[in-house]
Amino acid sequence: MKELEIKIPIQVFDSMDELEPKDRELLELAKKSVEKSHAPYSQFHVGAAVRLEDGQMIGGANHENAAYPMCLCAERSVLAAAHTSSPKTRVETIAITATTPSRTISEPISPCGACRQVILEFEDRFDSDMRIIMQGETGPIYILKSGKDIMPLSFGRMQL
Repeated sequence: MKELEIKIPIQVFDSMDELEPKDRELLELAKKSVEKSHAPYSQFHVGAAVRLEDGQMIGGANHENAAYPMCLCAERSVLAAAHTSSPKTRVETIAITATTPSRTISEPISPCGACRQVILEFEDRFDSDMRIIMQGETGPIYILKSGKDIMPLSFGRMQL
């Protein structure tokens, strides 16, 4: 038997002030997008924003439904909007954040499994990594180089 160890490189920043201006601007748009969230059941409001390779930025938010499987995560919402507005333009970076009235979220918010798969599909479509910026309402900011970093043993077109 062998053992496989997977290491994930994560850049950690203590505050938005440490970020490059482009990353700070994108995370600020994600935080503004939280205000557009519709989360009447969980009260877990998520905002996401993407920067396309042409510099365009698009924001999105989660949208809940009483039938939970019908909910739409902020990450999938913003990626669908990006594809709809510019289907041939690569997404360079996605930023994700969240708030809830019951507590202060002080740890970075990472995408759910479904959103991780969609991020990987976008990377595959454009044969290019998508940087991921994650922060809670406050606290540290994580930056990953690719969706493959948060889903290293993934399934995609290469397995079909």
